[in-house]
Amino acid sequence: MSDSKSELEVTINQEIKTLMVGQDESLLDALRQASYFSVKSGCDTHSCGVCTVLVNGKPTKSCHIKALDVKGAEITTVEGLSKEGEMHPIQRAFLETGAIQCGFCTPAQILTVKSFLDRNPDPNEDEIRKAINNVICRCTGYVRGVAAVKRAAAYLRGETPEPYVHLEGVLPKDASRIDLPEAFYRREAEHLPLPPLVLTPAEMPLKAVVGQAETKVDGKKLAQGKPVFTSDIHMDGMLYGALLTSPHANANIRDIDASKARALPGVHAVLTYKDIPRIKYATGGQSYPQPLPYDQVSLDNVVRHVGDRVAVVAAETLEIAEKALRLIEVDYEVLPAIIDPEEALKPGAPMVHAENDTEGIFDAKRNVVCHIEADYGNIEKGFKEADHVFEGEYHTPKQQHVHLEPHACISYLDEDDRLVLRTSTQVPFHVRRMVAPLIGMPVKKIRVIKPRIGGGFGNKQEMILEDLCAHLTLKTQRPVQMVYTRTQEFISSRSRHAMVIRYKIGIKGDRVSAAELNLIGDTGAYGCHALTVNMVGGFKGLTLYNPENIRFNCDVVYTNTPPAGAFRGYGAMQCEYAIEVLMEEIAEKLGLDVVEFKRKNWIKVGDAMNLSKKLGEGREGVEQTLTTSAIAECVDIGAKATDFRAKREKYKNQSGPIRKGIGFAISMHGSGIADLDMAAATLKMNDDGSFNLLIGATDLGTGSDTILGQIAAEELGIPLDDIIVYSSDTDFTPFDKGAYASSTTYISGYAVLKAAKLIKEQLQEQAALMLELPKGTQFTVKDRKVTAHDGRSVSFNDIGLSSLHMQNQHQIIASASHTSPMSPPPTSAQFAEIEVNIETGEIKVERLLMLVDCGRVINPITAAGQVEGGMAQGLGFALTEEMLFDEQGQPLNPSMVKYRVPKAAEMPIMDVIFVQTDEPSGPFGAKSVSEIAIDGVAPAVANALHNATGVWIRELPLTPERVLKGLKK
Repeated sequence: MSDSKSELEVTINQEIKTLMVGQDESLLDALRQASYFSVKSGCDTHSCGVCTVLVNGKPTKSCHIKALDVKGAEITTVEGLSKEGEMHPIQRAFLETGAIQCGFCTPAQILTVKSFLDRNPDPNEDEIRKAINNVICRCTGYVRGVAAVKRAAAYLRGETPEPYVHLEGVLPKDASRIDLPEAFYRREAEHLPLPPLVLTPAEMPLKAVVGQAETKVDGKKLAQGKPVFTSDIHMDGMLYGALLTSPHANANIRDIDASKARALPGVHAVLTYKDIPRIKYATGGQSYPQPLPYDQVSLDNVVRHVGDRVAVVAAETLEIAEKALRLIEVDYEVLPAIIDPEEALKPGAPMVHAENDTEGIFDAKRNVVCHIEADYGNIEKGFKEADHVFEGEYHTPKQQHVHLEPHACISYLDEDDRLVLRTSTQVPFHVRRMVAPLIGMPVKKIRVIKPRIGGGFGNKQEMILEDLCAHLTLKTQRPVQMVYTRTQEFISSRSRHAMVIRYKIGIKGDRVSAAELNLIGDTGAYGCHALTVNMVGGFKGLTLYNPENIRFNCDVVYTNTPPAGAFRGYGAMQCEYAIEVLMEEIAEKLGLDVVEFKRKNWIKVGDAMNLSKKLGEGREGVEQTLTTSAIAECVDIGAKATDFRAKREKYKNQSGPIRKGIGFAISMHGSGIADLDMAAATLKMNDDGSFNLLIGATDLGTGSDTILGQIAAEELGIPLDDIIVYSSDTDFTPFDKGAYASSTTYISGYAVLKAAKLIKEQLQEQAALMLELPKGTQFTVKDRKVTAHDGRSVSFNDIGLSSLHMQNQHQIIASASHTSPMSPPPTSAQFAEIEVNIETGEIKVERLLMLVDCGRVINPITAAGQVEGGMAQGLGFALTEEMLFDEQGQPLNPSMVKYRVPKAAEMPIMDVIFVQTDEPSGPFGAKSVSEIAIDGVAPAVANALHNATGVWIRELPLTPERVLKGLKK
């Protein structure tokens, strides 16, 4: 970019502005430089759409146009839609329908919708989906977004739509006899989004705040595009960091010369492996002690994948920093690369980790980072007694998270010379602990602030940029901002573990007598979550049917590909995909009804989870028993809603190029890590009777700030509006292990509930003092007041004033912590209806129906959004998403053009039915919801494909090429 600047006069949000812009500066950069931070950057290829603004009323990707090319234009950003603090009807509709999750893409969606509705005030669903198709949303399945557009259109036509609520129903003892709302039977051509349906057992009492579709506590600021994300803050004197990455998949760095880069005007620091102490660590943000191996250093003299770290620069501008990167001279000794995990195990394969200072690699010469074995019962006896033995081999791909907000971090020294990291992370407390030894500072001198996160899905459970940012700030004594490019997200962040999954199943009569799982997990170049992901995969994949005889054998293997880490589903979805397809194959070969065959074998309430002690998560676990499950109810209701059995028979014998199919799968996940995960919460009362809720739990679009607030409000008998939620600042909020392992509702939620109970006791003590009643008097705490049995009451407002200023002056405050010896699994049934073109191999998914038992549903709208978003990511995993590499380890599709995630116009009908259970160990009976949503889509689609074509395809994704190959066989 040229250094020369020109004046640009434009009208922005109806105000004439004069901006100083560079000759080649994009409109995106110009707008953000002028503090219009609602305009986001999410890709390098003009493909994600999150930078969309309106130019003369037309949706325009601001990254794709030069600022000087819009001279004199009328530009609208989302900041301009609110008037005097009042939201525009479109913003209001997005908030009311739950269309906002992480919120990073929301401003672009809202502006696109505004232009669309200006032209088409009464659109149908197909028109809506086509209109919003150019703005990718990775969090949602676009279901609530379509509902938001319909609702906004009604507002703009002057209509008053009905309140947007979920549907409710009573769950009968025999779930197969339930009468569902007619809409859930989905007749032909019906496509409009339905609100989620919540089915509740008659004996399960309803709550006042918990279970209600409260709007998100952070939704308004996201709808208005306020500067809440990491890179929305610009500090005085801030430098820009940039990362030089390896062009080779495997190489030694013979030498590196940064002298020319350091001499470039505007460059303040260039760091290589020569400038940073060699301290080994692991990037995976997990509880102390982190599982071995510690196989990374901040900057190394060996690179092990394309995209590996080589050097880092801090400069006055990003352009100067990038120019400096090009001046760094690196002498590489290029080595042979190994890409395939099975080939990596063979004698003579290149060693990915040949260094001698890494502790904990199981067998470096064979590239085995960790080896896992576990058994239960007598596997040989189980197979020997079996009437039949079946085997199946399945392959699942590396999948990228594609959260729309790239990794971002700002580091600076505060006025007390403490290092502050403002970073988009799921694990702020882990980051603080992990970064301390790398930079030579004690934990007490480090503060980590988690602002709003623009999606994460596990990829932000890693320490990706924080150590580099910190090194640059300590070197320069200046604030430093680093933001990944989209290409770097593909090659330098993390992905899902690719797996080779081999099951061997023994059947005696119609029962599973033995199950063996041999698993190869591809961890890529570093073992970030190598042990835990694959351990969870084995545990969940063998516990779903939980036979008396089990064996698990696993090698997790290094390859010269970008590291795999945490990703929603965390090993369980890969292994459950394989077992669900194999169980379907077995039922067909034995002539058994697949529903009844699975019913006889799936884990039941009261069953011990046979591998729970041997397969914890990175260590020995604890004995666990299944306490609640609605698998049977989910399957029965789903089969009725889809007319599963009749369609399954109808589709067996079809002709013509277009074939239909229906499939289903069951799944289970977990709720936190038993006896390991810990969370804490603090509640304190204000003068007016409201409360501050301080939590370390991180909301990355899941709605956890809202649901944790609902839990507190329910226990205290107040509306959610009276809870001010502040999340994730290591100086001011109590500890929380972070957003992973499906633990936030279950673990963090119970910590909040405990704190609220302690507050409740203090409220009653103060009320007794104020009403001159004996200490220990029992009260009713409800409706913002404390009421005695004689009818006298005091309001929360009065209690706040009394306790702080008048009687027994003290702060009403409480903190509580929670761990659990259990990890109660949510359970589900996933149904998929598809259409296959046997001439092209293309699969069109027509409907996904998911029935979920997540215990009590705290917020039906946010929970439904989690399920829909999980199904959308699961659909990508099943059909289109796969990171590809050539034989030298060069990535073939590291962009959002070549790597295909599902878009709005491609999404099927998606319906959600919650079947509530009352989990005794969860807050108000809740379990987890966000991860199980992704687990069942791939096997349900694969089973539907077999129903349509008679072909079993055992490698994901189910691309047209693989389908055609299978059909030819």
